[in-house]
Amino acid sequence: MDTSSEATPAGAGPLAGFRVVELGQLIAGPFAGQLLGDLGAEVIKIELPGTGDPLRHWGQLTPDGDSLWWSVIGRNKKSVAIDVRSEVGRTALLRLVAVSDVLIENFRPGTLEKWGLSYEVLEQANPGIVLVRVSGFGQTGPYADRAGFGAIGEAMGGLRAVMGDADRPPVRAGIAVGDAMSGALGALGAVAALLERRTSGRGQVLDVALYESVLTFMESLVTDYDVRGRIRPRTGATLPGVAPSNVYPTRDGREVLIAGNQDSVFRRLADVMGSPQLADDPRYATHVARGERQLELDALVTAWTESLTAKEIIDVLAGAGVPAGSIYQAPDMLTDPHFAAREAIIDIAHPTLGTIKMQNVAPRASRTPGRVNWPGPALGAHTTEVMGGLLGFTEADTAAAQGAR
Repeated sequence: MDTSSEATPAGAGPLAGFRVVELGQLIAGPFAGQLLGDLGAEVIKIELPGTGDPLRHWGQLTPDGDSLWWSVIGRNKKSVAIDVRSEVGRTALLRLVAVSDVLIENFRPGTLEKWGLSYEVLEQANPGIVLVRVSGFGQTGPYADRAGFGAIGEAMGGLRAVMGDADRPPVRAGIAVGDAMSGALGALGAVAALLERRTSGRGQVLDVALYESVLTFMESLVTDYDVRGRIRPRTGATLPGVAPSNVYPTRDGREVLIAGNQDSVFRRLADVMGSPQLADDPRYATHVARGERQLELDALVTAWTESLTAKEIIDVLAGAGVPAGSIYQAPDMLTDPHFAAREAIIDIAHPTLGTIKMQNVAPRASRTPGRVNWPGPALGAHTTEVMGGLLGFTEADTAAAQGAR
């Protein structure tokens, strides 16, 4: 499709003019679709009639039993309820692929092929289609057929091994980190493939493995072991050899994260603490020295933070150029003036809840920043619009695409 060379309405997003078909479910694939939709792409989500994406019923629910998480990950998307395993549903999908730019799927490898929707078939319908395939272990290799969720990717990609305290089993983050990483890389890969298509005129397959996506974010973990034989340990809230950089208690019972580990920053922190001599003390004067005395240095910083409120600490450190921030939860975000000034959280009209708040689009382009137009829609809300208006199917064929199992 790619009508992006035409004039783009202000605020419509840098991907306005591109059409994305989302065939995945749950988190990783749909998160990629959310990101592309946030940036202006038209995202058409294909869901199984009657049940839809299981994420519609995950997490915190509304009084009607709908997922609040779905309101976020399904935002800006058009929901089309058809069964692509049926003959009419398969025909509809191929007709949709013919007028689209990207297809996202996150089924187990081989599923599309089983449905007669291999990339070769999709490419015949549209030589320029970009297929983003998200799976646990990728489309090739001895583990390709294994089921895999983001949590398994976090484990095998190295993230879980470094999360938590050394004397306890690994812990997980309170969000689906592995899925988000994979979705973000899938969206990035889709945009890169669309840019390349302008030269070649051809689409291609993006093979996104959950464990490899996590591995991509693991810094020098593998290289550390290869060169120095070092296995990175779990270290709780700190990083070995990086000090002071920790969460510190305050007089009013809150916690503040202070990152004063760089030499020049530590000097400013020492001045604010009323102990400028620390910056010249051989025990703390260099990054290596501070790292070797991490515990005693944290004790010195703690003694200072416990004498002040969180606001007093943040204000004085901000004035001194020392990175610091409170540990925020949702209520803090909703009352923070910086969040408000940048509209980091926005109000969106919801069909049953009135107005709900959610995070805004990120990143934001200066001329075409993207926007959130509506929350996750009802199952099949756009079936008639897409099947009849865009693809030209009759009501009978649309009904057939919805009813076959």
